[in-house]
Amino acid sequence: MADLRVLLESGLADHYTLGRELGRGGMATVFLAHDLKHDRPVALKVLHPELAASLGPERFQREIRFAARLQHPHILSVYDSGVAAGQLWFTMPYVEGEALRSRLRREGQLPLEEALRIAREAAQGLHYAHEHGVVHRDIKPENLLLTRDGNTLVADFGIARAMGEGDERLTETGLSIGTPAYMSPEQASGDPRLDARTDIYSLATVLYEMLAGEPPYTGPTAQAIMAKRFSDPVPSVRRLRPSVPPAVDQAVVRALAPIAADRFTTAAQFAQTLGSSETTPTATSPMVPALAPQPSASSPIFWGARGGRRRLPVALMTLATGLLLGLGLVLAWRRAHLGGEVAGPRHLAVLPFENQGDSADAYFADGVTDELRGKLASVPGIEVIASRSSNDYRRTTKSLPEIARDLGVDYLLIGKIRWEKTAGGTSRVRVSPELIRVAPGAAPTTRWEQPFDAALTDVFQVQADIASRVAQALNVALGAGVPEALAARPTTSTEAYDDYLRANEYFDRVTIPDTRLAIQLYHQALALDSTFALAWARLADAEASLYQLRADHSAEQLGRVEQAARRALALAPDLAEAHVAMGYYYYQGRRDFAHALEEFALAGRSKPNDAEVANVVGRVLRRQGKWEQAVANL
Repeated sequence: MADLRVLLESGLADHYTLGRELGRGGMATVFLAHDLKHDRPVALKVLHPELAASLGPERFQREIRFAARLQHPHILSVYDSGVAAGQLWFTMPYVEGEALRSRLRREGQLPLEEALRIAREAAQGLHYAHEHGVVHRDIKPENLLLTRDGNTLVADFGIARAMGEGDERLTETGLSIGTPAYMSPEQASGDPRLDARTDIYSLATVLYEMLAGEPPYTGPTAQAIMAKRFSDPVPSVRRLRPSVPPAVDQAVVRALAPIAADRFTTAAQFAQTLGSSETTPTATSPMVPALAPQPSASSPIFWGARGGRRRLPVALMTLATGLLLGLGLVLAWRRAHLGGEVAGPRHLAVLPFENQGDSADAYFADGVTDELRGKLASVPGIEVIASRSSNDYRRTTKSLPEIARDLGVDYLLIGKIRWEKTAGGTSRVRVSPELIRVAPGAAPTTRWEQPFDAALTDVFQVQADIASRVAQALNVALGAGVPEALAARPTTSTEAYDDYLRANEYFDRVTIPDTRLAIQLYHQALALDSTFALAWARLADAEASLYQLRADHSAEQLGRVEQAARRALALAPDLAEAHVAMGYYYYQGRRDFAHALEEFALAGRSKPNDAEVANVVGRVLRRQGKWEQAVANL
């Protein structure tokens, strides 16, 4: 190893200085190194000679290029690569934390909710890689990194194989890559046609080990492990840990099916199943959602700001239910008896726009839809259904009349978005919106539609144009100042806007790890544009969410909420989201309900039909004991 260090130090002297050895596995040795050009610590991995000889420099560089394209919050990215003194190496970010293997050695078994979270996050990263044509092929506890802030990173994509046919597949080298205890049966048998399902199998093996304390198949040799895998039935994790819910056990058994066709088709399906089964109770171990704040026995529970489930007092719930039923009857009577246009505000639902580009860009389509929904909600005379209700109809099989009837609206705005990226950086956005009138007893009709094709830098103008045309088609006049507000650009940086939309996607998941990822992305956006008031407001919301979820219930955390909210207000005194953020600071942090209501009232002036404002005002009024006013808002 000393000779290897000397070779590397001499070959990399102009770019890196080598530190201590971080670890050594079957394929490579990892050193802590210092990147001289960027003045940062990195993890430098050098392949063992036998693997390097089998790959060769050209094939190695091709595989590294695939890995370097993977940019995802749950994937450890690749910084650099090369050949030094005949050694193949690549660098990755140095992560403060530990490998899952270290955690398992120390604790044996992990808490159920933590094991499921780690598996879900790893599955999300794997799904992203699979969609971009890369199979990992060596998922094991050593390659799952746990950061100090509670995030999971899939590491070691540097030797991943690109999916698909062709003469560049690593299997041609004759080298079997993988770890016997975690290999899928098809990988262990040398099948060259590996796809996403081999990684799903390996991840399920890791999840089994996190829950049971050992892999599903063990033995003294690799041959013994493989023999059990081919001959023994898939074991149940409840055999070793009865407190595991049956739904989780069934998901693991399915992912460990010996025949690939019997497993989940995608890692995303596996993650979704684990998420939906996390709170399934068992007779021996009732489960509580891992990230839900635990209220005291004396305090009533309420609906959270970001959609977290809380309970209303029984009397209030009964009253609210009666009001909602009454509202439904009124809507039904209005639609049945008045038929066509009616006086008063137009009721509109903006359904999730269909992403027609890369599946990895779905967050962009969702973000543009949300921003458009927000712009329309700021137009007096248009009442827009909130995103939490509209988003339930993503990829629905319901007809447009059924959706309109469910939501009590007369109009639906649907659309398609394609983000076309080009090598020259002149990417374009194509948006095709369609406003549909849904009248009782009649077929849906198109009130307005128009395709837009613009450079990415003009996406804000496209949103403003669509909102203006929709208002015009609804015969809603734009009052003084409204056109200017619709045309306002939240940022001059498209890169910052992209980070902002990514952050929103994670924030909307309402978990502590995802909220922390959102905070990182908001900071990343603000590093590109420090005058991005909307990002400051959202950052304050995210910091407040951590405070509310008791992830960091400290004065310092509350100070971060206030600092971000005040920064947003200083940049944009009339920004509704900034006043909402400040209101949350007073409401959740200071319990100063009077000042909170003042801030929410200011937000309501800018967005008179915003559902979140009505929601949180109702919650504050409830805390003040003003039940009738609370119900009216809720």
